[in-house]
Amino acid sequence: MDMGGNKASTRIAILGAGMSGLGMVAKLKEAGYQAITLFEKSGGVGGTWRDNTYPGCGCDVPSHLYSYSFDLNPDWDYKWSLQPQILKYFEDFADKHDLRRHCRFNTEITDCRWSDIDNVWTLTDQAGGQHTADVLVSGLGQLNIPYTPDFPGKETFKGAAFHSARWDHSVDLKGKTVAVIGNGPSAVQFVPEIQKVAGKLLNFQRSPAWCRPRGQRTYTDADKRSFRRQPWRINWYRWRIRAYADFGFGAFLMNSPMGLSNAMRKMCQDHLEDQVKDAGLRAKLQPDFDPGCKRILISDDYYPALCQPNVEVLRQGITEVTEDGVIGEDGQAHPCDVIIWATGFNATDFLTPMEVHGRNGLSLNEAWRDGAEAFKGVAVSGFPNFFLLYGPNTNLGHNSIILMVEHQINYVIQCIDRIAGAKVAAIDVTPQAMEAYNVRVQSEIAKTVWAANCESWYKTDAGKITNNWYGRTTDYKKETAAPDWADFEVIDR
Repeated sequence: MDMGGNKASTRIAILGAGMSGLGMVAKLKEAGYQAITLFEKSGGVGGTWRDNTYPGCGCDVPSHLYSYSFDLNPDWDYKWSLQPQILKYFEDFADKHDLRRHCRFNTEITDCRWSDIDNVWTLTDQAGGQHTADVLVSGLGQLNIPYTPDFPGKETFKGAAFHSARWDHSVDLKGKTVAVIGNGPSAVQFVPEIQKVAGKLLNFQRSPAWCRPRGQRTYTDADKRSFRRQPWRINWYRWRIRAYADFGFGAFLMNSPMGLSNAMRKMCQDHLEDQVKDAGLRAKLQPDFDPGCKRILISDDYYPALCQPNVEVLRQGITEVTEDGVIGEDGQAHPCDVIIWATGFNATDFLTPMEVHGRNGLSLNEAWRDGAEAFKGVAVSGFPNFFLLYGPNTNLGHNSIILMVEHQINYVIQCIDRIAGAKVAAIDVTPQAMEAYNVRVQSEIAKTVWAANCESWYKTDAGKITNNWYGRTTDYKKETAAPDWADFEVIDR
């Protein structure tokens, strides 16, 4: 098949209209590509910020860092932005860069298959429609499929039950007994909000998490004017936040330099002791693992909410759901009117439930049977012309994922430029390059607290850490500055 050997005719399919997909389309257009189609299962842009609308929803990355470097926003209202303004940022970004005309909304891709004969991808959507592309880019990320444990009796519950990422706003929580199952980054944001209205709130926590102060602040009109009129200020401010966060990465190393891990532990411990005066409750909320092994929570009002008289913290999970409540691990029944699942996402099941088949019909599920992995987080051997954004081992526990995705976009576009060349049909990372890279990644990750003895969404059930990058964002920038074509098999036309 002849793609014409130029950017105008290279057909690029992108999955997901969230932060990664939108940034990819904007940068592809800037690079001169035109035949771009973005497939989005929902009715609009925004990804996780469109999906998550729970009370108090916001970002735990400072606003000026949780935005594209090439589209800075001087008008953030808060240091840590809330969901409505973040969603508006991405909606405005889509309009500003004329991205919506490339979008096919309400179109969920369920199957992607590579043809070794034609060197093209065929995508099948949920309605059975088929679409052809020369290049396939997944912007689906790691946190897009809510996880709800399949407890016995779950379907028998007569009250309202929903996952925090699919909040049911039709349910009135006023005066109700609400059981919150879980205590992760979402729960830490919505619990203080629903505590104000619930009659009783039961928070089941199998393993309490470390929590650090948020330090929320409001940007004044003067701040915004300064950022708008003097762009160097916003760039300097953004650089300072990033540099400080990268410096703080040292706290996640087992042999932490300069006592950073001890400083992190002390900050979190002081926060707990300052805000929770009741010794019994404080004991329930005391983690038994090193800070950072699980994602550190960031909040000023979570602990105070748990101290309120209408809240009961139960340091246990549940084993069963009944018609009128839940059964705790201690065997005790807890009646409730509403169950809210704050149980996270299928974070290690990348691209599920979509099927992806590469060369010789190789299934991606089979290739990842021992845990997802990719070359530099963006390419998988055996799957030509297929790239991932926010793929395996690119998540962060200390800085902004947008920094990482921008580096990935830069790298992927260089790969697509090679594919768009007149004599190139496809490129495929070699098995040797991918294996060597991932051996190094896992070796480096073993030096971090993520490899410590705790359960987290960073790792598979078998203990393989598939989600996180092992270093600083500046390290990843160097890693993805430019492709080394010795790492790829280049398939000629």
